[in-house]
Amino acid sequence: MKRASEIAALLEERAAWRRSGRRLVFTNGCFDLLHPGHVQLLETARALGDVLVVGLNADASVVRLKGPARPVVPEAERAEALLAMEAVDHVVIYEDDTPLAAIQALLPDVLVKGADWAAGTIVGADVVLANGGRVERVPLVPGRSSTSLLAQARRP
Repeated sequence: MKRASEIAALLEERAAWRRSGRRLVFTNGCFDLLHPGHVQLLETARALGDVLVVGLNADASVVRLKGPARPVVPEAERAEALLAMEAVDHVVIYEDDTPLAAIQALLPDVLVKGADWAAGTIVGADVVLANGGRVERVPLVPGRSSTSLLAQARRP
């Protein structure tokens, strides 16, 4: 796993992938309480290219986005779980609320987000499209989200 500030090391690999014609796919999220919806998203994303890099919100970013009760799982453990998946090649943890800096640096060939994100709201889509890449929206698994899992767990 690499912090966004350490992305330079990944950029060398990115250059080699590009030279060999390998397509880089990028997706991102909090990935708190990994569930079947996440698994489907990551497997679908990986199938769209040759290397999957997952941007992961740092703990402080998750708190800002989801509130003080989140994340449930610390960033190092979330990264470890992601890296244990066959579909995931690299994880980049970013402190900002969006992965824009990582997207600008890596210039993925394919940017993947869940279909709950409207096309005009996907961070970095303009960068990817301007550099000849494409943006894919993946259908969600109904009823599967970390938020819904936490709500179910809190019911008496």
